[in-house]
Amino acid sequence: MTFGFGRVFHHNLIQILGMQGGFQGFWLDHEHVGLTIREMEIAAATGRSVGMDCFVRIAPTDYAMVTRCLEAGTGGVMAAQIHSAAQAEEFVRWAKFSPRGCRGLNSSGYDGRFGTLGAADFTEKANRETFVAIQVETTGAVEECEAIAAIDGVDHLFVGPADLSQALGVTGQFMHDKCLDAIKRVATACRSNGITWGAVTPTPEHAATLTELGCTLLSPVNEVRIVSAGINTIKSQFADIFSSESTP
Repeated sequence: MTFGFGRVFHHNLIQILGMQGGFQGFWLDHEHVGLTIREMEIAAATGRSVGMDCFVRIAPTDYAMVTRCLEAGTGGVMAAQIHSAAQAEEFVRWAKFSPRGCRGLNSSGYDGRFGTLGAADFTEKANRETFVAIQVETTGAVEECEAIAAIDGVDHLFVGPADLSQALGVTGQFMHDKCLDAIKRVATACRSNGITWGAVTPTPEHAATLTELGCTLLSPVNEVRIVSAGINTIKSQFADIFSSESTP
């Protein structure tokens, strides 16, 4: 179980969620929030303090951002808005050192143990351990999901149901047959290639369907939704003092 994190950024919130239990990790939403490298470093270090790893969702438009996320100490990167296997291949090459990719070699970040790992050991370890996910949320990614899942270095496909529903012309209808058929196709592609898949999931019904199809990385909530749910719970528990008469 994972949670999305970014817009209400504070390291204490990561620790609260980690200490409450139930979550194995989280992903940082650079695509929509534009987190700084320092914020990524703080989030990754905080996650490690409560036994959680993280990865960063980024737009597949900036080679340098990929390596910055990894040097900040996050466990991996996920490309949003991928439209083809060729685009996914390029993203993988950005995340991997030679001979698999073209990532620039700089061991002075967290993943290089701040310069204490030799170049050969660092590049081998990074290529082996760096998590690379490709988000499936466009019609192009669905149509080429089999080829994307087969790319050497792609560890995981992650379904974005909101954008997927929009791309399929059924915006917000997450249980529509078009959406479910696309998800089934992703699940089959991942199973055939021996990789995992995950998804954002908006409802328990949706989550149950994903689990039945073999989803292993469910993401049911982000920190904004958690805050809103907490506010609504307090309003419900103290309904008398949150009456309409007392509302400004």
